[in-house]
Amino acid sequence: MPNNECPACVELRIPCKPEYVGVARLAILGVASRMKFSYDEVEDVRLAVGEACTTSVEWAERNSKTESSIILRSEIGPDKLTVDILDEAGPRSDGETADSAEQEPENLGALLITLLVDEVNVEPNDNGTRVRMVKYAGQR
Repeated sequence: MPNNECPACVELRIPCKPEYVGVARLAILGVASRMKFSYDEVEDVRLAVGEACTTSVEWAERNSKTESSIILRSEIGPDKLTVDILDEAGPRSDGETADSAEQEPENLGALLITLLVDEVNVEPNDNGTRVRMVKYAGQR
């Protein structure tokens, strides 16, 4: 279904499995490379998308939802790139308090994403999570 509100969008649906995270990274690399980003900014976006997808895969494994999908939706604006990572990996809480060593990689991934992009918004829904990341061109 075409999205009339987004004149320049690229959307990719991949299985929520570790071996497809690289596909998402390559896709966003191609999209970001077409914009006014420096090499370092393109790499920042690529790494942030990889971290977001890796987190989705980890939660899918915890929630036994490895047959679900990740949708990567990128909206190309004149001065910014908006990337949504939508998963159906289930809730990001297992109802138990995980020890700090178990949560550490996840927290590091979230911290890394906030350092790499200009805006991050995480919204849980009934089936999974949407992570919205915005990177502005020419901010450095």
